[in-house]
Formats: sequence, structure tokens, C-alpha cells
Amino acid sequence: MRVLCGFERSGIIRNAFRLLGHDAWSCDLEKSDDNSPFHYKCDIRNVEKMNWDLGIFCPPCTDLAVSGARWFKEKQNDGRQKKSIGLFLHVVDFDIPRVAIENPVGIMSTLYRKPDQYIQPWQFGHGETKKTCLWLKNLPLLKPTNIVEGREARVHKMPPSEHRAQDRARTYEGWGKAMAEQWGSLSS
Repeated sequence: MRVLCGFERSGIIRNAFRLLGHDAWSCDLEKSDDNSPFHYKCDIRNVEKMNWDLGIFCPPCTDLAVSGARWFKEKQNDGRQKKSIGLFLHVVDFDIPRVAIENPVGIMSTLYRKPDQYIQPWQFGHGETKKTCLWLKNLPLLKPTNIVEGREARVHKMPPSEHRAQDRARTYEGWGKAMAEQWGSLSS
């Protein structure tokens, strides 16, 4: 299966699919964290028409997530929020047979549609809370793989730092593995 992992610089989802033998690529405006040769450093729109079977997208959420609601007025006034909404909706319209879009709880649940599913890190082997939306096209719901105790709001409590946004947005390995195992096994 040819898999495009959009807005993914960590390589976590890409690598999970590659480990199972899929032709998976990540794409982000930044270089990949792992310097992988299977990463496009470009605008996602430059690779959208490359005959993908599955697209998993984690569009930037800084201007969309309810965790930043106190700055929405400023982001509306300077156009950042409109740009982020446009990018999210552009990805929705990609001509790829199967699509998953991941984003934290935010305004897209109202502006686009309600998500098909909410997932939590603690359902996939990570003792943390971070309620996250999945909008799915031609994909089944993601089934929990390893429910753990000791749930903590670690992401919410992260102190300010130079890499805070990257750290908060990083994909959980349990999510990537579940996506690869469950969605990578679907017949074309």
C-alpha cells in the first residue's frame, strides 16, 4: 500500500507502516526528525496527486484547537485561523481512497463536521490523556490496543519551551502502530 503521512516530521506513523512492508512516506515543511530518505520536505499540495492508497494527515492545530481558544480573536483578525481552516479543508478534499485526519478537539468539529472517533493515548499504551479527533474516509474506527492506567495530562502541563509546540504535536507510537496494523491490513 502507498501511504502518505502528511504534516508528519517525527516519522512515527511512516515508520510503523514501513515496518509492515508498505511504501510509506511522510511530508512536512520541515525536515524529518529522523533524517529519513522517505520524507518529502515540501508543501503537502506538492505530493497530493502521487497515487496514494491511504493518507493520514495531522494538519497544524495551533490555530484550530480549543486549547488555544483565548487567542482565537487575534488569530481571526490576522488571518492565521482562516489559513489553517483552508489547509484542513484542502486535505479533506484530497483524491485518495482512504483518509484519516487527526487533530485535537477544536473548531473543525463545528466548521467541518463532527469527528468519526475520539481517541486517547491511554487506549494505545501511553499513560496520558489527550483527547484527539479522527475524521475518517473509507476506514474503520481505530480499535484500542493497550488500555493502561495511570492517566496523566502531561501534554497539557508542558512548560513553555523552544520546542513545546513540536513536543505537544508529536504522534504517539501506539497510535502509529495501531494505524499501521489495522488500516495497513485492509485490502485495496
